[in-house]
Amino acid sequence: MASGFTRLMARGGIMLAGALIVLQLTACGDKEGEQRKAFIDFLQNTVMRSGEHLPSLSENQKQSFGNFASDYAILYGFSQQANKAVEQGMRPVVDELSAIRVPQDYLSRRDSLRQANSALVIVTQQIESAKMQADSSKAALKQSDDLKKVYDTAYNKVVTVPANQLIPLLPKLQALSQGAVQTGDFLQLQGARVSFNNGGVQFPTQDQVTQYNALMSTLSANAQALPQAQAAVQGGIQQ
Repeated sequence: MASGFTRLMARGGIMLAGALIVLQLTACGDKEGEQRKAFIDFLQNTVMRSGEHLPSLSENQKQSFGNFASDYAILYGFSQQANKAVEQGMRPVVDELSAIRVPQDYLSRRDSLRQANSALVIVTQQIESAKMQADSSKAALKQSDDLKKVYDTAYNKVVTVPANQLIPLLPKLQALSQGAVQTGDFLQLQGARVSFNNGGVQFPTQDQVTQYNALMSTLSANAQALPQAQAAVQGGIQQ
């Protein structure tokens, strides 16, 4: 009898252990579902309603979202790079170009514009790299259908649309600012052979006029980049 009782207790212990495992797995599954639900709600009610600046996650939000916090990091990381491109890359160039009102301004602002343009080149490379990294990270995500639908919409707003605006615009703005710098360099080389009167410029030779007009034609070809960049700087990138 004693041995039989022992065997029954042993089997009961195994059954209890199995029940605990099931309960633990169920609890884990519920936690993941709660985290996914909290993250979806955050995407819909915060990310989709945010302007150009996404909020960083608090420690409580990181715990609430669990592993989904890394999904948000993709959006947040690109948003930071895009805003950096606008503030540190575009804004200084836009400010310099907007201040050019008469031919003599090409001469007086060429050094500051050259410096601003060098920063724009670096930021252009950074935003292209950030877009590639974001696309690669997103492609590696394993998301349920309900989350994927919402996340894809947020990704389009935060990453795809701004990238489609910035990546083509930045090289155009760069070309425009380079053209303005070249114009300033040309005027500098003329020395006393150029004069500025009543907001205009005068040259003594036709060759100088031809060269200057060629520079103006190059600027005109890229001129549309300035109002587009002004809109991005003033109102933020369209997300």
